[in-house]
Amino acid sequence: MEPVRGGVVPAPPTSARLGRQALAFVFWTLLALSYTLSAGLSSISEGHPPGWSRALVWNLSTFWLWMALVPLVAWLGRRGADGGWRRFCAVHVPAGLALALLHMLVQLSLFWLVCGPGRMPVHTLGSYVAMEFAYSYHLAVLTYWIILVVLRGLESRRRLRDEQLRSAQLQTQLAQAELQALRMQLQPHFLFNTLNAISALALADPLQARLMIARLSDLLRLTLEEGHAAEIPLAREMEFLRCYLDIQRVRFQDRLDTRLDVAQDTLRAAVPSMILQPLVENALRHGLLAKPEPGNLYIASRRDGDLLHLRIDDDGLGLPPDRPLEGLGLGNTRARLAVLFGAAASLELNRRAGGGTRVELRLPFREHAA
Repeated sequence: MEPVRGGVVPAPPTSARLGRQALAFVFWTLLALSYTLSAGLSSISEGHPPGWSRALVWNLSTFWLWMALVPLVAWLGRRGADGGWRRFCAVHVPAGLALALLHMLVQLSLFWLVCGPGRMPVHTLGSYVAMEFAYSYHLAVLTYWIILVVLRGLESRRRLRDEQLRSAQLQTQLAQAELQALRMQLQPHFLFNTLNAISALALADPLQARLMIARLSDLLRLTLEEGHAAEIPLAREMEFLRCYLDIQRVRFQDRLDTRLDVAQDTLRAAVPSMILQPLVENALRHGLLAKPEPGNLYIASRRDGDLLHLRIDDDGLGLPPDRPLEGLGLGNTRARLAVLFGAAASLELNRRAGGGTRVELRLPFREHAA
């Protein structure tokens, strides 16, 4: 669906307009036929000839004329829509009376031209004309207001739908802008840390520095290939994470052992891009970096009904008992989840019974559209 720009709704295609016009013609014709049938059956029940032809001409001329006047009523409705009740009444009271009179005169003229005034004594012709005038005029005024109310209701519904569309588009654009801002906060942080590590290794261990540069190149390539995608397949996210862990293993040397346990049925799951990297970095920085002996990092994924469950365990130093579970650099990740999923996603940080920390991430499971 094309976006609505500047509050102007694009004109519908010609085929759509013709379809609506054909539907309107069928509607008004069926209405005339139903009135004709009702009038004929009423005459028969009263013991009079049904007069099908006269009834048909009368009703077709009535409703087809109103069909032709609908665009004018719609235009008058838009003219009187703004400005409150005073302007509304100032436009539609005289317009309704004038259009009703016009409709009545044209309709009676067409009817008498086709069918004639009918057989009746001359002395009753004046009273007949007066009766037809009063009845037709009253009905025409009432019909004008019915058409006006229906058209204004349809216009209000269309405007509400357009406003909802504009609101949804603005919310989507805002969410994308917020997501991009959050991602830009994450990427420079990681890059600065990696470049500092490469700088430290450049003289002490040139081979390891070149290895980190190669892994960083692979990681940046993956990032550029995904562009600004909000979500990617979990398989792609794991490929990105492997590059990141290769870099970290160079930094940790033989002090880091990693294990990836990714369920096969979760590889095509859609996940926010770079959602695991800050969680893994958090585990390394707060749990494993200060640990004197080698540490283990375990990353797993599984499907739990309609949810995707991601888990990151480390056997690091763990969280001090007096330290809160929040405020450990997970604010951006929580914000990204809130932007993309609202309350449907959750992020939990817990102390492991055997030491270390566990991070559990749950989000709606759906396959990524290729």
